[in-house]
Amino acid sequence: MPKNLIDPNKWIDLYSDYLFNFTITRVKDRDTAQDLVQETFFAGLKSMKNFKGEASERTWLISILKRKIIDHYRKINSKKGKAEVRINYKSDSEDEGDWLEERVADPFDKTAEDNLENTELGLAIHNCIEKLPVKQAEVFKMKTILGYETEAICNELDITASNLWVIIHRARTTMVVCLEKNWF
Repeated sequence: MPKNLIDPNKWIDLYSDYLFNFTITRVKDRDTAQDLVQETFFAGLKSMKNFKGEASERTWLISILKRKIIDHYRKINSKKGKAEVRINYKSDSEDEGDWLEERVADPFDKTAEDNLENTELGLAIHNCIEKLPVKQAEVFKMKTILGYETEAICNELDITASNLWVIIHRARTTMVVCLEKNWF
């Protein structure tokens, strides 16, 4: 299949179990998880023309699903007027996975201040990536920014999957420290 062609007729067979398992660990409710997967498939159908083929079909659907999960939590927390997103920002402490409020700007409420903040954060991330060792930076960009599959990265860089995950862990740990110093 050409790189930028997707086949929604195969999505349920190929991806529904994976997407459901991904979702159920994050929302803990079977009906909600099923709804979010269904919404993901629907959103994928509506935005098929935007699929560039830079990532796999599954990675593209997961990125849609992640936004659906975030929207779900924003909706149920809207009474407080705050978006809550579970992020892992300290991988070696008791605070791992704490709920942090207002760390992620609402994408539908953009202001000049948000745009400036996003630009500054982008520069901080870029500067922190430049401080990583070359191999860590390369693997981090391929996996985290470009969304390459593990197998593709391993084949391209001639490394094992376990080596890749060690490199990713070290890069993320270094990035967290760097961003805490230069951004948060």
